[in-house]
Amino acid sequence: MDKTKKLQEIYAIAEEKYRHCFSQYATLNSQAYRLREEKSTEIRGPFAIDRDRILYSGAYRRYQGKTQVVYFANLVDEEMSNRSLHTTYVSQISRTIGKLLGLNLDLIEAIALGHDIGHPPFGHDGEEVLNQLCEEHNIGQFHHNIESLHIVDNISKGGEGLNLSFQVRDGIISHDGEVHNQKLKPEHNKTEKDIQRFIAYKKAGKNIEMMPATLEGCVVRISDTIAYIGQDIEDAIRFGFLSRKELPKKSTDVLGNNNSDIIGSLVKSVVLNSHNNDFVCFDYETSEALYNLKKFNYERIYTSTQIKKAKCVIQRGIRIMFQKYLSDFENENKDSKIYKHFLNHKNDRYIYNFNNAEKVRDFIATMTDRYFNEELKNFLLPII
Repeated sequence: MDKTKKLQEIYAIAEEKYRHCFSQYATLNSQAYRLREEKSTEIRGPFAIDRDRILYSGAYRRYQGKTQVVYFANLVDEEMSNRSLHTTYVSQISRTIGKLLGLNLDLIEAIALGHDIGHPPFGHDGEEVLNQLCEEHNIGQFHHNIESLHIVDNISKGGEGLNLSFQVRDGIISHDGEVHNQKLKPEHNKTEKDIQRFIAYKKAGKNIEMMPATLEGCVVRISDTIAYIGQDIEDAIRFGFLSRKELPKKSTDVLGNNNSDIIGSLVKSVVLNSHNNDFVCFDYETSEALYNLKKFNYERIYTSTQIKKAKCVIQRGIRIMFQKYLSDFENENKDSKIYKHFLNHKNDRYIYNFNNAEKVRDFIATMTDRYFNEELKNFLLPII
């Protein structure tokens, strides 16, 4: 027997054992499909392949240089959260819940690792100004979940894309952890048309919501919130912007007053209320405590002028950079970084399918905080 056939037999045996651990609501590997069919002799399942394609991508490596909440956090304190740590936490929490619910852990991990891959530098503050610029240049609103899908579909691998399965792509674009939901139920009948319709509506500024197509996608979406809510508090306390005694008692009485207890309370609530069901949810008391804690975080952390004192400077910088790259296109400045570090590595499919403003949007969205800062210095120093 040749090695390939032997490996495939070993994989088939392992796959059968793995499948018997699934609940009736789990997504089977056999249900995976891609927009471009692939003939595979792999010894990994389709969702494991997707996970690894994301894990080894350049976009994934850039996570570590992107803001979670505090700008340039790692330059000040290496223990502060960045986008990479947040993604790792989402993956760990999702897999913990998924294992207890009998779900497909490869699918969960792939969605979790890719869910924030489209975040621009400086977190939601970068997203806010990039959205304004995109509207001003008539290319539709900017949303990081849409950009995440755009990166895995159209930007990665030189414009070829990663050709991920529908289920992973759907989970990435449907992950919106900022919206508070007590209960998430998958929309199993979703198709590619539904995803494209959602993108068109969101870019047009319509406030619509879309549930994931799989229960695994719902687990990642709810885990996104679990991962950031307590950690953002710990970071704010560590930085001296907040004290633990200021946390709302109606939330801490239910969830606890530190990240470990908060995660534990939320995970246990999800597992107890979701087991053997085709949905994931919190109990009412836990959901209300979480909702109030989200409001507290929004008021005291995410909109804090103390934490965001450089917001105006950063957003002004993104505007300067956007216009500079557009000018480089108009002047055919091939020495510009947008050519050297971006377009020169893209295929004709990407170059001809997207206009100049879209290319500028994509280049800025892929930057780390440090790269953005250094590039902005290059623009401004000659002027000074």
